[in-house]
Amino acid sequence: MELQVAVAKVSKWAVRESGDTLEMIERPHGGISFVLVDGQHTGHGAKQISNLVARKAISLLAEGVRDGAAARAAHDYLYTQYDGKVSAELHIVSIDLVSKTIVISRNSHCPALVSDGGAVHLLDEPSQAIGVHRRMKPVIAELPLAARMTVVVFTDGVLDAGIRYGQKFDIAAFVKSQLCDETIGAPELADAILARANELDRGRANDDTSVLVVRVVPRTDTSDARRLTLRFPIE
Repeated sequence: MELQVAVAKVSKWAVRESGDTLEMIERPHGGISFVLVDGQHTGHGAKQISNLVARKAISLLAEGVRDGAAARAAHDYLYTQYDGKVSAELHIVSIDLVSKTIVISRNSHCPALVSDGGAVHLLDEPSQAIGVHRRMKPVIAELPLAARMTVVVFTDGVLDAGIRYGQKFDIAAFVKSQLCDETIGAPELADAILARANELDRGRANDDTSVLVVRVVPRTDTSDARRLTLRFPIE
């Protein structure tokens, strides 16, 4: 099997800086974790919040702290720094090579999507943002790592795409249609979701919009090299 991961994101239309932050860290016992944070509001202030939360969570994951504990600690840190007056939505997706599982931790009203190559399932158990309530716990799902598995997490720019024009993005149906092509890679799927959200918003994203796709595909390359690429437009 081979793991593919891709992220696609844009900031709210006419806002220079996205308030969403995505970070990645290799886990000390094997595997990799991704942290996606949506800071409250938009622009520079939101970016400061999401950066603060992401850095806290990533630093703990790098020390071997479990995902749920890292999410709780990030909540406590944000709550303390802003006296419970600022919120952030937090996703942690980990590929744990020790337990051979994918762990999805949510503190967000946005659901996560999981597909085993057939149906697409919503992980939509009610979940609270971090930072504003004294007590908080993440909603966690741990799934066996399996071929053809796809996990999609996203911020509310995707969830709410098209709403101001009276349309709703049925992202589960969209992802299912995209996965009919078994050869689709994580980058192509992430780009397709972002493009559809942007289309529903008529080219003017109504909010910071980020999507993270984790996909397990059959291994076709015998090389053991790991690769990471990034495309980052500079104005």
